[in-house]
Amino acid sequence: IEVLDFFADRLKVQQREAGVRHDLIDAVFALGGEDDLVRLLARVHALQAFVATPDGTNLLAGYKRAANILKKEGYAANTDRHPGLDFALSYTPEPAEKALIDALGAAGPHSAAAVAGEDFAAAMAALASLRAPIDAFFDHVTLTDADQNKRTLRLPLLAQFRAAVLGVADFSRIEG
Repeated sequence: IEVLDFFADRLKVQQREAGVRHDLIDAVFALGGEDDLVRLLARVHALQAFVATPDGTNLLAGYKRAANILKKEGYAANTDRHPGLDFALSYTPEPAEKALIDALGAAGPHSAAAVAGEDFAAAMAALASLRAPIDAFFDHVTLTDADQNKRTLRLPLLAQFRAAVLGVADFSRIEG
């Protein structure tokens, strides 16, 4: 393992010298559990291309907003690592809320499958499909609704969004 850590550190230095942003390298390496440096590098390059797009920039902003809300609400990070939306709504969701639920139901599994297949560009494309729904959710849904039931069920929805993004890279380490 020490040899792998050495090579990983050297790869980080080499990539920084080649112009890859350090925060993107850190965002991918932070996921851990990866021992294939070629796969890590492919993921870093896909992430670099993605965050340079408007979808990537706006998704990053949406991720940071969701993560900050979850942190403020005391919603633990380890509660959102399970796949799929495994909660039932006891009310009729607002259109933007329903759109995010549907988008997560499609994008989360698609992104996870793309990562498993080492198609990191496809994983980023799946995440890009979440940009408009998360923006609309924040624009049109009141997270801190007076109805405690709505508030309680909307936090897991944001946690699922966070989990989908964290399946590709640790966006909390990306600057900007």
